[in-house]
Amino acid sequence: MKFLAIIYNDESIYADATQEQIAASFEAHGAFAGAAGEAGVLLGGEGLEPTAAATTVRVRDGERMLTDGPYAETKEQLGGYYLLECKDLDEALTWAAQIPEAKFGAVEVRPVMDYDGYEG
Repeated sequence: MKFLAIIYNDESIYADATQEQIAASFEAHGAFAGAAGEAGVLLGGEGLEPTAAATTVRVRDGERMLTDGPYAETKEQLGGYYLLECKDLDEALTWAAQIPEAKFGAVEVRPVMDYDGYEG
């Protein structure tokens, strides 16, 4: 089964972070990705630019409306994701708990929809 591990944290912590702290974060993600890749569960993943770079799109009555920034104001922002291939939710949760932001932010784990069972 495929699971998306969605990483949330307070992006403001990076505004005041030192180069050493940022490097340590990258190193921690590299270690996680290395371990998950070696175990054969990592299918992909990416970090996202800060919410200041986001644009939200809505279409109402056929008109496209754009808003700078994320969809909602929150204390934690979407920072990135890992796509995992695991035998079940328990295995996915075990891997998600090892993502660095699980220690100070949150990691939401959701199954990826399997379309094989749907008729179209």
